[in-house]
Amino acid sequence: MSERLRPRDLAILAAESPTTPMHNATVEVFDPGESGFDHDRLVQLIADRIAFVPRYRQRLQSVPGRLANPAWVDDETFDLGYHVRRSALPRPGSMEQLRELVARIASRPLDRSRPLWECYFVEGLEHGHVALLTKSHQILVDGRETVDIGQVLLDTSPDRSTLGHDDGWRPRRTAGPVAAALNAVTDSVEHPSTLWMTTRANAESLARAAASSGARVAEVANALAGRGPVHSTPVHRRLSQQRRFVTVRTELADYRAIREVHGGTVNDAVLATVTGGLRAWLMTRAESMGGLRTIKAMVPMSVIDDELEPTSLGSQIAGHLVQLPIGEPSPVVRLHQVSYDLKAHGEQGRAVSARRLSGISGFAPTTFHALGSRLAAAELRSGFHVSITNVPGPQFPLYADGARMLESYPVHPLLPDHPLAIGVTSYDGGVFYGITTDRDAVPDADVLGQCVLEALEELKDSASDARPRAPRGRKKEKT
Repeated sequence: MSERLRPRDLAILAAESPTTPMHNATVEVFDPGESGFDHDRLVQLIADRIAFVPRYRQRLQSVPGRLANPAWVDDETFDLGYHVRRSALPRPGSMEQLRELVARIASRPLDRSRPLWECYFVEGLEHGHVALLTKSHQILVDGRETVDIGQVLLDTSPDRSTLGHDDGWRPRRTAGPVAAALNAVTDSVEHPSTLWMTTRANAESLARAAASSGARVAEVANALAGRGPVHSTPVHRRLSQQRRFVTVRTELADYRAIREVHGGTVNDAVLATVTGGLRAWLMTRAESMGGLRTIKAMVPMSVIDDELEPTSLGSQIAGHLVQLPIGEPSPVVRLHQVSYDLKAHGEQGRAVSARRLSGISGFAPTTFHALGSRLAAAELRSGFHVSITNVPGPQFPLYADGARMLESYPVHPLLPDHPLAIGVTSYDGGVFYGITTDRDAVPDADVLGQCVLEALEELKDSASDARPRAPRGRKKEKT
């Protein structure tokens, strides 16, 4: 039986368009030091580790007549050099230039005739640093059959260890169209689940086509009547084919200090920071949110599932709708409201602690961000305004072939009519925000990044003001 796409994967493919490419990316900054880490060494590293993610050497094969869902097949012409690419910034390259490059690469859809991933080695950053940008399609990374390739490239030691996993891979011969159709019929007869998945996928495809046609009719009717599009808020706009990308680096110690004074969790403090940033950004725009005092956020969170194997991540993500109180002027009240909302969800979903989550082998945040964006796509009908995925990573340094990773920023895809998505990764004492926006709908994305920093400062100040002080008339004891 062939490895066929599940209906959920087909829905992701169907949602993809020139304005909504459905891939996740991660940009990481490294200090090569004396390691000699360069493009050639990266190619060798991936060649050594790709056997751990075999689907990265497979492509999609469709079946004539939709007799069955498309199947994963080995790419007989697999070329690692095509997927691992080299780029450079004019020295000394700034973070602003890197962000612009990332935005342009993230805007381009992946080639469906090849394995659905790309990796870019970016040279020329200031201080002698280099960057690694990995880009994988949502259907490629499901947390069960395949994790993100970024999870297998990093080590906890700077030693240039070679795993020696030379599996002598040889691609299996791919069946032609006639043989693919016969295999589909055979699978449907021998495995009723294949027939069920095919029937469900075809039915969902017809429903999506009908909904799309209805939307186009409504759009034409509005145009003829002189009415503008329904997309009327800063967080609900028609998308272009281009993106902007903003990075914000903060320190984990600041969120821990906020937690110590006000209670809750680091995740609460992160979401309260995002809430304050969105509030300030919307105020600078002076645009109406249609009377809304809250923004509905889809917040994927990890939950306990005792039936899953420890390495199976795909079903350990649950989506929670959290109301972000953008109408509340007090940063402390915003924090408590977010904390209360998340606590209720955590009690219902048995949320996994950050310590347990960050202990998963490899740099799991890349995989969890991919799973979070998959879940957001699946929950699009719930009517949320923005997706926010916060993933805790290890609090110790990681290395790629001896080069130390300094920063890691998630690059989330945008969903239809959703011009903003936010990913957050904590790693080695830092908290790194990756803010993806539509280039036309959110031309002031850098303002949003600055507002996030100012919102964190507000919370830090509130925590500092709330710390116990010595009573008047008494001197503090010397230590």
